[in-house]
Amino acid sequence: MTVEQNVLQQNSQKHQQTFINQLREITGINDIQVLQQALKDSNGNLELAVAFLTANNAKLPQPEEASYYQTAIPNNDRYISVGSQADTNVIDLTGDDKDDLQRAIALSLEESNRTFRETGITDEEQAISRVLEASIAENKASLKRTHTEVWSDSPNPYDRKRQDNCPVGLKNVGNTCWFSAVIQSLFNLQEFRRLVLNYSPPASAQDVPRNQKEHRNLPFMRELRYLFSLLVSSKRKYVDPSRAVEILKDAFKSNDSQQQDVSEFTHKLLDWLEDAFQIKAEEERDGEKPKNPMVELFYGRFLAVGVHEGKKFENTEMFGQYPLQVNGFKDLHECLEAAMIEGEIESLHSENCSKSGQEHWFTELPPVLTFELSRFEFNQALGRPEKIHNKLEFPPCLYMDRYMHKNREITRLKRDEIKRLKEHLTVLQQRLERYLSYGSGPKRFPLADVLQYALEFASSKPVCTSPVEDIDTSAPPSGSVVTQPMQSTMEHQGSSSSGETQGSQRTIIHKPFTQSRIPPDLPMHPAPRNITDEELTVLEGCLHRWRTEVETDTRDLQDSIGRIHRTIELMYSDKLMTQVPYRLHAVLVHEGQANAGHYWAYIFDHNEKRWMKYNDISVTKSSWEELERDSFGGYRNASAYCLMYINDGEQHLIQEEYDKETGQVLAGMDTLPPDLKEFVKEDNRRFDKELEEWDKEQLRKAEQEKMLLAQKTLKPTLSAAPAPVKDPEYMEQPTRAELSTETNDETTSAISQAVTESEDKGPEAVLQTAIKTEYARLLKLAQEDPPPETDYRLQHAIVYFIQSQAPKKIIERTLLEQFADRNLSFDERCRNIMKVAQAKLEMIKPDEVNMEEYKRWHKEYRTFRETTMLILIGLELFQNKSFVDALLYLIYGYQYNKDLLSRGLYRGHDEELIAHYRRECFLKLNEKAAIMFESGDTEEVTNGLTLMNELIVPCLPMLLADEMEEKDIIAVEDMRNRWCSYLGQEMEPCLQEKLTDFLPKLLDCSTEIKGFNDPPKLPTFSTHELCERFARIMLSLSRTPADGR
Repeated sequence: MTVEQNVLQQNSQKHQQTFINQLREITGINDIQVLQQALKDSNGNLELAVAFLTANNAKLPQPEEASYYQTAIPNNDRYISVGSQADTNVIDLTGDDKDDLQRAIALSLEESNRTFRETGITDEEQAISRVLEASIAENKASLKRTHTEVWSDSPNPYDRKRQDNCPVGLKNVGNTCWFSAVIQSLFNLQEFRRLVLNYSPPASAQDVPRNQKEHRNLPFMRELRYLFSLLVSSKRKYVDPSRAVEILKDAFKSNDSQQQDVSEFTHKLLDWLEDAFQIKAEEERDGEKPKNPMVELFYGRFLAVGVHEGKKFENTEMFGQYPLQVNGFKDLHECLEAAMIEGEIESLHSENCSKSGQEHWFTELPPVLTFELSRFEFNQALGRPEKIHNKLEFPPCLYMDRYMHKNREITRLKRDEIKRLKEHLTVLQQRLERYLSYGSGPKRFPLADVLQYALEFASSKPVCTSPVEDIDTSAPPSGSVVTQPMQSTMEHQGSSSSGETQGSQRTIIHKPFTQSRIPPDLPMHPAPRNITDEELTVLEGCLHRWRTEVETDTRDLQDSIGRIHRTIELMYSDKLMTQVPYRLHAVLVHEGQANAGHYWAYIFDHNEKRWMKYNDISVTKSSWEELERDSFGGYRNASAYCLMYINDGEQHLIQEEYDKETGQVLAGMDTLPPDLKEFVKEDNRRFDKELEEWDKEQLRKAEQEKMLLAQKTLKPTLSAAPAPVKDPEYMEQPTRAELSTETNDETTSAISQAVTESEDKGPEAVLQTAIKTEYARLLKLAQEDPPPETDYRLQHAIVYFIQSQAPKKIIERTLLEQFADRNLSFDERCRNIMKVAQAKLEMIKPDEVNMEEYKRWHKEYRTFRETTMLILIGLELFQNKSFVDALLYLIYGYQYNKDLLSRGLYRGHDEELIAHYRRECFLKLNEKAAIMFESGDTEEVTNGLTLMNELIVPCLPMLLADEMEEKDIIAVEDMRNRWCSYLGQEMEPCLQEKLTDFLPKLLDCSTEIKGFNDPPKLPTFSTHELCERFARIMLSLSRTPADGR
């Protein structure tokens, strides 16, 4: 076949696909076989095909009547899953008005033909442009938002600096998480990366592009090369893909902003790349048929072997992304088996049969094998797409031998054997079910248990009377009141008392649960009334024997079923059927519903032998367990929609590039062509300059702060006497006179005790004794295990230091600071001790105590106290139902506390308790916002969405940052599910529009926390006040049940 004929065939095929898309849009029918048959029966007449499909007397073909014949055209698009949402201007085709039908066809044909004539762009390409338009529009709109979004850049460039050789992320420039997932999956294929980086535009491209494809593809390839080069060697943590997305948008002329299927974008992206490399291949060919590296990398072939109306056929077809149905299958092999067999396949092996069916056999598998999992279906009854959340398992290593044409005879035999085993398995399971669910009524029980119950009944103690005869019916019912003469029990008392007692009446009350107890001789279970020993012996023997037989039969059935399952599982495990291994390279995940959601990718790092999670700008280490949880489905709204496997035998796909002269592995900048090296170096220079300017700005601010601090301290320095040693900040209150009374009292008490013990010694000896006494007291507090409402660390810094294992020199100097406090100079004895302590402080040399370390420890203790204040104020606000304010305090309290605990176990508070109330704040505020949205009132809806957009959504990454916090992840999922549940409900168009705008923000939560509010200002608490309020809130929490804590 000549190149010209091949091009004509491909164009004809694309026109056919365009007609099918128009039929789908007009009629709402998604069955590709029905649409193809209608087009075939109408000889390509679109109007007649629509009439066939929408006529009142038309019926859809039954499965046995459907045509399975596929036209043998190379590059057949049967594998393409193209979906588009219906236009909002829907023309009603359900009635008898033929004008509506004619108008719908005319509008569709006119729009399609006009667009194709003017631009040469097909409907699929226009559909792709819509998602790009939506992304760019969202990006521009995001620049106008007044509140800070999760995906906004941090003003600190060091937050955006790449750490070591960590992979580079892609910025979400407005609903472009789908772009990031696809591009990162392809970029991490070394062979694909090399092809893109080393692509050079053809010489003809220096002139004006010859056609629409060149005008579209060549600029896109240029920007893709730039993007890939930045992903290789950028100094940035993540890079901006806006220019590549902009070029894709500019390549199409569409004003519609509707969401499009991402799998379609992936397919069209490969089409554009294929076209770009085809231009280059045709220019470089030397009398031979040009080879396109994109086709060789991603496209394979399969043979369709079948029977149509008794006639056999064989056709070879090409495929790229292979579509697989998910609904009704438990694993990837089941999906593949179903996709490879259509209709009645028994007729394929017989000479005479009128049934139709076909098998697919792969004749050539691509190095990169991509499966598109169809997790979206259109609900005809509801008139909207829905997502399939069913669980579908897939292996890390997939053996494709059973689907290869060369193994078809062996596979057919094995399929027949599996079919026979499954039929046998069905019979065994039915028999087992009869044993496990025995009975004829609505309630069924295991037969072994029924026999055991019968044995227990027969063996119970016989009862000779009726179960109701031994009940005293003359006794008054429970709770009734009767009067009886009361006999005296006090006969030893006087006669007058006795007379009074005999003449009085007493009320008898029958109390339930006390007087109505079961008599001890009454059996607890029903029992036979009359049974002889001979009868009991025979019956027990029969029941024992029957139960043993039933248990044996049940066990045998279960063993047989287990053996058959193992046989089926191992059917393809022999050496002959494990010769074509494919390793899982990437899993593209979608979280959300059919018309809103978030995308990310799990990609295997073949050098480090571990999974990585690429979630927009966030690139983190992951595991197979996390991948299973997020990708298999059935557990959350997240599930895989695309699987990318690579041929395990073609190591060049993942191998690093080597220097031809030295043989060393090339990495980073060394892998780039000269033009891209300069491009990346220039971008890195700009980023270095940004870092340098930031450092200068911070240095300038630090100098200003020092000057202000110097000005504040200048006046007291000039006017004061010799300056006493300054206590740490956290010990300061509004005035020095208000210093912790409790600390002063304990210091004075230690001095008094030391004076008593050392009456005949000088102030220095007294100071030493007092310090030892005070240290012993604090050490005892540090070693105690107090209740939750008591925290001795709040009473004194040294308790915190001891528990945190601070250096001895830090503790000693802190004690000296305590005794050198000038507020102790209220009598001569304390004043002498204070002077000695001050003198000792002055004598400490710089090399004896590291003052930077000293300040660092006291700063940490100040942070501990501030963290405590944040937590207790947050908990108090939570109890007062001020959830908005409480959330802010608890968020910062949790973050500060987490940082403290990372330095040591005893440096913070109970993390689980803070996390619980932080999580409860999120859930309660989410519920409040949802109720406001449900009200339908314009102001309430606006306030509810504002609450979500400005507080909840920016904070959600804090719950998602720690993957190990399962309760937080479940809470986020509950919040998302609450809002996603509105998708299936009827509501006003304005509400629907607001919901559609809001959901991507809720679902598109990166784990990067950016641009959050400043921490709240804290009031000044004395040590006594802080301890008292802490004890009060902890006691109140212990009296309040907290589910899940």
